[in-house]
Amino acid sequence: MTTPRQLRIAPSILSADFAKLGEEVRAIEAAGCDLVHFDVMDNHYVPNLTIGPLVCEAIRPHVSIPIDVHLMVEPVDSIIPLFAKAGANIITFHPEASKHVDRSLSMIRELGCKAGLVLNPATPVDWLDHVMDKVDMILLMSVNPGFGGQKFIPSTLAKLKQVRARIDAHMAAGGQEIWLEVDGGVKADNIGEIVRAGADTCVAGSAVFGAPDVGGGYKGIMQTLRKNAA
Repeated sequence: MTTPRQLRIAPSILSADFAKLGEEVRAIEAAGCDLVHFDVMDNHYVPNLTIGPLVCEAIRPHVSIPIDVHLMVEPVDSIIPLFAKAGANIITFHPEASKHVDRSLSMIRELGCKAGLVLNPATPVDWLDHVMDKVDMILLMSVNPGFGGQKFIPSTLAKLKQVRARIDAHMAAGGQEIWLEVDGGVKADNIGEIVRAGADTCVAGSAVFGAPDVGGGYKGIMQTLRKNAA
């Protein structure tokens, strides 16, 4: 496939310094990052506990770029309105965490946010069959959710190609724009291959926030992306 027209990097604040979170998110926006990725884990759907809507509300005044909230919680419907109120722009969730996926997607959009589904490594793409008209983003997990620092699962590349083909067919038929995001183990040495397989939005944690200079980390990964993704 050809390189997507627009490529986006979404640094995950899980890798940020929480003692200076406002400063950290301002730095990634100043560097040119497209989104702030927000990983929400509940110690129920996934075996970890992270952050909630109060943290989203706290960082909202610090950035104008969209806040991309990935909900790893079950059940999901009760927390969606809290993040919409806290300033989220994009809310994605796992279909296994909702009893009525169509209803959950509709709720997100009715609250003024873009909506998306997240597919784990072993989650089939068939979940997308009847909801393509309601998703603005599809997020493929390239690790099993719950912890940072895991290695990229290579089979994600074939899955990316499948989902990219679905998105392209949907948009060619007059459907809305859908972003294809990848999260997990994205590094400078594999991001080109990931984008060639179909991704247009990449979540990066330590590759940006783990760099000595946040802006330099972002610029470095973008330079690598542009060099290797063509």
